[in-house]
Amino acid sequence: MKRSIFRNQLLPWLLLAPQLAVTFVFFLWPAAQAGWQSFLREDAFGLKTEFVGLANYARLIGDAEYLKSAQVTVVFSVAVAVLAMAVALVLALAVDRMIATARTYTTLLVWPYAVAPAIAGLLWWFIFNPTIGLMPFALKALGYDWNHSLKPNDAMVLVVIAAAWKQISYNFLFFVAGLQAIPASLREAAAIDGAGPVRRFWTITFPLLAPTSFFLLVVNTVYALFDTLPVIDATTEGGPAQATNILVYKVYVDGFLGLNLGSSAAQSVVLMAVVVALTVVQFRYIERRVEY
Repeated sequence: MKRSIFRNQLLPWLLLAPQLAVTFVFFLWPAAQAGWQSFLREDAFGLKTEFVGLANYARLIGDAEYLKSAQVTVVFSVAVAVLAMAVALVLALAVDRMIATARTYTTLLVWPYAVAPAIAGLLWWFIFNPTIGLMPFALKALGYDWNHSLKPNDAMVLVVIAAAWKQISYNFLFFVAGLQAIPASLREAAAIDGAGPVRRFWTITFPLLAPTSFFLLVVNTVYALFDTLPVIDATTEGGPAQATNILVYKVYVDGFLGLNLGSSAAQSVVLMAVVVALTVVQFRYIERRVEY
C-alpha cells in the first residue's frame, strides 16, 4: 500500500475539514450539551435552571419504569440483530447460488433499505392492524387472535419484525459481498471430498464470513439501540403497558413530550455510554474469535 505524502501540510486538514465539521456539529456538540444538561433541572418553559449534580442519574437507578425499559431494550436489540442478520444471510446464500437472475433478485431485495424507518413501521402497522390487517385475519383463521394493542408479546413481535425488515437489505449487501470474496475452489474441494451443503457452510463459508458477521453485529446493535425510534413511534408508541418502550424512545417521550429535559439528557448519556461499552466489549473479546 502506497503512503500518500502531502507537500503542503495544510492540505490534509482542508480535505478533512468538511467531515470534521459534520462530526463536531452533529455529534460532539450535541453530546456535550446533553452531558451538561444531565446535571441540570429545568422547568418546562426553560425559565429556571438549577444545578443538581448527579441527582438525575441517581433517580434513574431507582426508577422501576426505567429499569423495565432497559430490560425491554435488551430483548428488542438481541431479537432485531439476530433476525435481521439470519434472514439476510439466508437470502445472500440464495443469491450466491443463482446465476441468471441474481442481479434482479439483489435489486429487489435492496429496495426496502430506501424506505424511511417511520414509513416501514407504518407499513407493518397496517399489515398487522387487528381491524383491517391481512396478518391478523390469516392468524385468526389458524386459531390465534392477534392484537398488538392489548397483548405485550404481540407488540414486541410487531416492532421486532418492522425494525429487522428495514435492516435486512443492509445486511444482505454485505453478506453477498462476503460470499463473493470466498474462493469458489475451497467449496469445490470440500464438495469433491464428500462434504454436503450444510457441512460446507459451517466448516468453510461461515468461518470465512466471520469478519463480515462481526462488523454487522456491531452495526445492528447500534441500529437497534438508536435508529429504531421512528419504528416504535409509528407502530406501538411504546405500548401496551410500556412493553415496547425501549430506552431511546423513553428519551424522546420524557424529553420532547414530558419536557423533563434533565432526566432525558441523563438517559441519553447513559444510553450512549452503554453503546460505547458494548462496542468496546465486542472489539476486545468477540473480535478475538474473528480471523481476517
